[in-house]
Amino acid sequence: QVQLVESGGGVVQAGESLRLSCTASGVTLDQVIGWFRQAPGLEREAVSCISPSTLYYADSVKGRFTISRDNAKNMVYLQMNSLKPEDTAVYYCATEPGPVCDPTGVTTKLFGSWGQGTQVTVSS
Repeated sequence: QVQLVESGGGVVQAGESLRLSCTASGVTLDQVIGWFRQAPGLEREAVSCISPSTLYYADSVKGRFTISRDNAKNMVYLQMNSLKPEDTAVYYCATEPGPVCDPTGVTTKLFGSWGQGTQVTVSS
């Protein structure tokens, strides 16, 4: 049974950093894990994902966010630097087997297992 638990959210000022963690149990090494976010009134959007052979970053976070995976610990991280107020959202991790981490774009609805989310608030 897949279980995803996010942690690491909080309130920071613009320009500061946060590291989000996703504890992924019941997930095989070849499954894609992604980070998504949803701001109030907006649709959930893909931020980044990682598979054994691919990475994806949304244009809005390229150069600022870094995704990494520690398979030995069943953890996936999202290091977020130079945070902006527009990064404020609930951040979710999700997983799905299969080739759903396309470097050119990710479809949110293809991911079937989700965590409960962690709030990130960036003040100006």
